[in-house]
Amino acid sequence: MSQQEQPKRPQEPVKYGDVFEVSGELADRPIAPEDARMMQAKETSVLGHTQKGGIAATMQSAATANRRAGFVEPGVATYLDPDRGVSVEQTDVAGARVTKETIGVQDVGQYVEPRPVATAATGVSVQSKITIGQALEATVHTAGKKPVDQSDAAAIQAAEVRASSNNVIAPGGVAASAQSAADYNAPIEFDENKIKLADVLAGAAGKLQEDKAVTKQDAEGVVSAELRNNPNLSTYPGGVADSVTAAARLNAKGDI
Repeated sequence: MSQQEQPKRPQEPVKYGDVFEVSGELADRPIAPEDARMMQAKETSVLGHTQKGGIAATMQSAATANRRAGFVEPGVATYLDPDRGVSVEQTDVAGARVTKETIGVQDVGQYVEPRPVATAATGVSVQSKITIGQALEATVHTAGKKPVDQSDAAAIQAAEVRASSNNVIAPGGVAASAQSAADYNAPIEFDENKIKLADVLAGAAGKLQEDKAVTKQDAEGVVSAELRNNPNLSTYPGGVADSVTAAARLNAKGDI
């Protein structure tokens, strides 16, 4: 191979901001082998294995590319330390299990899966299909610290309408509370003083007058509502639309 035919070396390393929805200092940091090793260890410790195509696998691919290109050294962590490292947390909610993966203080992966439950006949089975209310509750664990805005209120309203057989928004219900929170938050400058999704969606399944298993059509309606009311025309990672979509995807796999 001639000198002209040599493959060009990448000009920049793969950074966290290139592969994850993160911001600030973390977004500009290159992903290093030790970063990936720590996330793999956390996933294995909590989940029992490394998720195929998951956060650790993505980090490993990026770290390998960075090492081969000479941007990072083996055994080096570019960002992570004992106080601001990685975490993988699982939380059981009604009918589902929520897994959240964090780098530093920023969430990089959130997903919902059916929760195993005990039965008299078989000992262990899998929870029946995830309902709209359960998907809303799961959002508390994936994006609970997010201040409620109009896109959240619209998505929650779409979810409540689809859970109801009469398409009526109940006074004092989840959707009404979300709209009140969005209106309250709008003029407030600092996020710490705003009402959060966790405040509105905690116990959502029990607050809905009716509930039903999430379908693809339900998810599409919720996603559309959130997109229409977001100035950036995007959904929030781990937010209402993402949680409902994840539930619909799991339900579509069959009798889970």
